[in-house]
Amino acid sequence: MINRTILLVEDNPDDEALTLRALKKKNILNDINVVRDGVEALDYLFGTGPYVSRKNEHNPAVILLDLKLPKIDGLDVLKKMRANEKTKNIPVVVLTSSKEEQDIINSYNFGANSYIRKPVQFEEFTEAVGQLGLYWLLLNHPPNF
Repeated sequence: MINRTILLVEDNPDDEALTLRALKKKNILNDINVVRDGVEALDYLFGTGPYVSRKNEHNPAVILLDLKLPKIDGLDVLKKMRANEKTKNIPVVVLTSSKEEQDIINSYNFGANSYIRKPVQFEEFTEAVGQLGLYWLLLNHPPNF
């Protein structure tokens, strides 16, 4: 069975709620796990800390990763994921408000599959998140992790 879980890595409660609302509005009803900082994201992915009982064979189908995170930033999360055999192939969509060109370059250099700026308008954001869900959860065919 193919896992279609989404991992949302987002520290801003408003952006978290907006993302969850946008997914629901676009009828993307997949399981969504939310973690709120870089350390928690790595614990989730590697089955450590509070996620020690999580089965690593059930990696998310896609990760929506903010860059500006507390404790460990999103780029460091991405680097550590790509350096690990169990997580290196999980699709990662950087979903951030950063407009810094260097963040875009670094995201792709460290293995992001896509970089999307969070639109300010809810309708634009809903459409962008809906397209993400359609592509990464339905159309994309990842390898079995």
